[in-house]
Amino acid sequence: MKNIYTSVDIGSDTIKVIVCEQFQNKLHLLAASSVKSKGIKKGLITNINEATESLKKAFDEIEVMLGVKIKKVIASVPAYFAEFVYTKGEIKIGNEDGIVTGDDIIKVLHVAMKSKMRPAKELVTMIPIDFSIDDQSEIKDPKGLRGSVLGARAIMVTTPKKNIYSVVGLIESIGIEVVDISLNCIGDIYALKNKEMEEQIGAIINVGAEITSVSLYNKGIIVKNSIIQLGGSNIDNDIAYICKIDQDVACKIKEKFALAHKRYASVNDTYEISTSYDEKLKINQFEVSEIVMSRIEEILTLAKKEINILTNKKIQYIIITGGTSNMTHFHYVAEDVFGKDVKIGNIKTTGIRHNKYSSALGNIIYFINKLELKGIEDYSMFTKSDIEDLSSTRKGILNISNESMLGKVFGYFLSE
Repeated sequence: MKNIYTSVDIGSDTIKVIVCEQFQNKLHLLAASSVKSKGIKKGLITNINEATESLKKAFDEIEVMLGVKIKKVIASVPAYFAEFVYTKGEIKIGNEDGIVTGDDIIKVLHVAMKSKMRPAKELVTMIPIDFSIDDQSEIKDPKGLRGSVLGARAIMVTTPKKNIYSVVGLIESIGIEVVDISLNCIGDIYALKNKEMEEQIGAIINVGAEITSVSLYNKGIIVKNSIIQLGGSNIDNDIAYICKIDQDVACKIKEKFALAHKRYASVNDTYEISTSYDEKLKINQFEVSEIVMSRIEEILTLAKKEINILTNKKIQYIIITGGTSNMTHFHYVAEDVFGKDVKIGNIKTTGIRHNKYSSALGNIIYFINKLELKGIEDYSMFTKSDIEDLSSTRKGILNISNESMLGKVFGYFLSE
């Protein structure tokens, strides 16, 4: 049976849904949807009816593309007040032959979780650091090894219960089962990391619509996270206020006309708009890019301060992702703030052209890694009947526009 996975990222500006197929240790993107979200502010659900309508629209788009109904999904939940706690545990290996199985791994992580779990919090995930068998330590995957005692060191990720229940309840209200949850800051590292990062300390900054997430990682595992209450929508607000235009027009100008760095903008390139007073106004690219750049500099400078608060250790990499980071010449502003070594997230090699999908993609990769660690080889969120329907549908959609991203290949090696 084909292994197919669906992931949803419910953001303040857009709801992103992606569907991927795992084949020969690669991910193939089957479909991706991004629709404007309503009823969600700063990552939290504020109007259940509007949020439900937006969520339905996102899944409707995917289901039309694929020709099958989505029944199961991995969901990202808000990272507000998330805690990342170091914990450890050990168990006696249950089998008579002393060979470690996936069940043993689940049990030892459960023991590690129980030792530190607080009543007011809900578990999001347990991220293993490494395992030990008797006197042998720093084992990444102990399955198949022999011993008498299995130990585990892990980072336990928890959030307030309402962060999880609100998202899970919303998704399940439209008839879709949530099979796993994660945080976007976990998804980001799995979408963007390479082998070098698994031995380094670094940070990922995700500039979203209304919030910016700053996350610290040690050897590819998240250890701290902070949230800044600013994002891409603040750029829209600035343009709207200064130019006296509606915010949706300001957003369009930001996305279609402005540059992230004024150095490369032209005073001769103009854009005609109607103000709130129905007056015609021409703005040049330099003026609007200056507005954009000022706000981006502020956000990134605050993010830099947050990194220094999160750790006093030397940072070996800084990656910036999120939808705003796709603005033209964004990397020049990032270099002004962080220096030449900063990188902008690039998941183009995986078939997705926009950084707004990094979290949803990464959460699928993380989910697959968990399945492999537990020894679960054949898992799919689609039934056999769904897969048959999907296969017949895809034969007729191979020439569909690139904008739908159907049939593209991620080429992301899960072992990397």
